[in-house]
Amino acid sequence: MRLLRCGADAVLVELGSLTEVAAARALLAGLPDVVDLVPAARTVLVSFRPGSPSVAAVRPLLTSADLSVAPAVTGRPVVLPVVYDGPDLELVASTAGVGVDAVVALHSGAEYTVAFTGFAPGFGYLTGLPPELHQPRLGTPRTRVPVGSVAVAGEFTGVYPRASPGGWRLLGRLAAGAEPLFDPHRTPAALLAPGDTVRFEVTG
Repeated sequence: MRLLRCGADAVLVELGSLTEVAAARALLAGLPDVVDLVPAARTVLVSFRPGSPSVAAVRPLLTSADLSVAPAVTGRPVVLPVVYDGPDLELVASTAGVGVDAVVALHSGAEYTVAFTGFAPGFGYLTGLPPELHQPRLGTPRTRVPVGSVAVAGEFTGVYPRASPGGWRLLGRLAAGAEPLFDPHRTPAALLAPGDTVRFEVTG
């Protein structure tokens, strides 16, 4: 673990795993004067109210804690309807050594947790992907991935909240009428937040 000061009122905590990130995030959330917590794959940025003495409490809190076990987090349940007709579905099946139907069953049968968000507004990195579906990114990223594309890469699955370049393997797309992952006119604008649970429901 390494701690880096980010200005007078924030600390970036560098950690070794997603489990440590989740554990550190839960502990830091309990400190007084926290105004923002931003988890990522191996870091947590914690920001405090200006002048808060809690900045000095970050190191002793984390160094005295066991970060090897992530605490249970109660998030909102989210169900996303998916049409599994993505252009990389057969590639994923071939790489996994299973049939296309098995890919769909594995992906839709798991329950996922939003570990952190990033890349684009509303994009959630979801953990809980069955090991058989852990896949490398494409060798050549696409210049445009359609909005609502459901994809996998490494240990994560996720949904593209808007059209953008991307190198994840595409399994399908959100069904018509599905709630958008990001809507600036909605409160909150992002559908997914760290700690939420997600299931994908086969549609069409």
